[in-house]
Amino acid sequence: MKKSKIVIDRHFIIDKIDRNIYGSFVEQMGRSIYEGIYYPGSPFADEDGFRKDVIKLVSELNIPIIRYPGGNFVSGFIWEDSVGPKNERPARLELAWSTIETNEFGLNEFMDWCKKVNTKPMMAVNLGTRGIEAARNLLEYCNFEGGTYWSDLRKKHGYEKPHNIKVWCLGNEMDGDWQIGSKTAYEYGRIANETAKVMKMIDPDIKLVACGSSGRGMPTFGDWEMTVLDLAYDNIDYISLHAYYGNQANDPADYLANSMDMESFITSVIAMCDAIKGKKRSKKQINLSFDEWNVWYHTLESDKSLEKWQYISPRLEDVYNFEDALLVGSMMITLLRHCHRIKIACMAQLVNVIGPIMTSDTGAWRQTIFYPFFHASNYANGKVLNTLVYSPKYDSKNYTDVPYLDAVMVENEEKDEVVLLAVNKDLEEDMEVTCDMRQYEYYEVKKHIVLYHPDLKAVNTEDNPDNVAPTIETGAKIDDGIFSAVLKKHSWNVIVLGKK
Repeated sequence: MKKSKIVIDRHFIIDKIDRNIYGSFVEQMGRSIYEGIYYPGSPFADEDGFRKDVIKLVSELNIPIIRYPGGNFVSGFIWEDSVGPKNERPARLELAWSTIETNEFGLNEFMDWCKKVNTKPMMAVNLGTRGIEAARNLLEYCNFEGGTYWSDLRKKHGYEKPHNIKVWCLGNEMDGDWQIGSKTAYEYGRIANETAKVMKMIDPDIKLVACGSSGRGMPTFGDWEMTVLDLAYDNIDYISLHAYYGNQANDPADYLANSMDMESFITSVIAMCDAIKGKKRSKKQINLSFDEWNVWYHTLESDKSLEKWQYISPRLEDVYNFEDALLVGSMMITLLRHCHRIKIACMAQLVNVIGPIMTSDTGAWRQTIFYPFFHASNYANGKVLNTLVYSPKYDSKNYTDVPYLDAVMVENEEKDEVVLLAVNKDLEEDMEVTCDMRQYEYYEVKKHIVLYHPDLKAVNTEDNPDNVAPTIETGAKIDDGIFSAVLKKHSWNVIVLGKK
């Protein structure tokens, strides 16, 4: 059995976790909203047409913020179409996903749904086909008390009090040639800066997210960030990162090592932010919004044959397997390790479309990737400890020196708990893990949750929704101040340590 060691000191803190790191994302595409979140006429629908079974599962995830309405969709979004009486809203060609958008679900429905799942909105503005004027009007509609055209229109629509949306995205993936109204770094940096200036004139308390490059593999990566930051630094608060990973090569060892690419991506963008900070001699720190991250590859080929211009066109309905859950867990650990700069992160997406929740006309169920996110959101709150991991390593096709053990420890002072999140990436062997816990006197192991399945390709379905599900293990202990546990081969683990 391989052995690993974790070293911590309760005084060596990375930072306090911003709960917004447990955010998510919904977009007008596929069955994410229509049939997923909103399905009038369904036996599961409440009085407002929202699926109650989905509300229950989303509420379990304890998500503090949800990004909307995109995503690629936002670059053609005419927000005015999505408010007011539903029978007066126009249906339009939706160019991002080649469908017909009815606008039956819009801005105010999203705000109503957010209340039902106890979350806050992260609203995006259209900087593809539109710009400053539409953004300022949307902000006035949402956040201004009253006495102006747009704020009074909101009241006319039945919303007396402002929505008070405090986090806004300045467009989406604007360097991508697939994006409606894509731009050069200079073009985007200028319009993002000017839009930010105007929006903060209306509401100085909002926080703004500028688009980073659409991905680390883009030819624009690096130059894009440096240019946009240089042009908009004083008026933005975050820059975004997007990353998706897949196992098209069916190489589990290499696939699980992708968290190392995510790690490198994050440190690179932090360095760029700080380079511009130094250049400008600024006291302001730009933080990161990793507002799209997930596994996405299962439907890349099948979605190419989808028929265009349907009202509801199921797409990106990846059925996640067990190894996907392991990588999601490792990605979550990676985000937490950088909580000093990552203040917002959004698993993309939430329901049906590359989501942890799937639905049919007869029910809703948890995909395998539901569990690592659920465990992190509900157990890992407080301060991330500087977690040093001494683990055997392996080489894969695209990576070298990959630690078999990926782990982070979080101290929750309010609950007198320390929580270990860990992935054993070894595909063949269990692993013994130890940690000196003598600084936490009178602590004991309260719970050891394991997500494990002997088959890496195992999935959850409506007929078998608990095929991959967490179990409670025994055997982890603290003996004379030394914590020890055995982690099963290829497993996700949550170990809660607390006072006796």
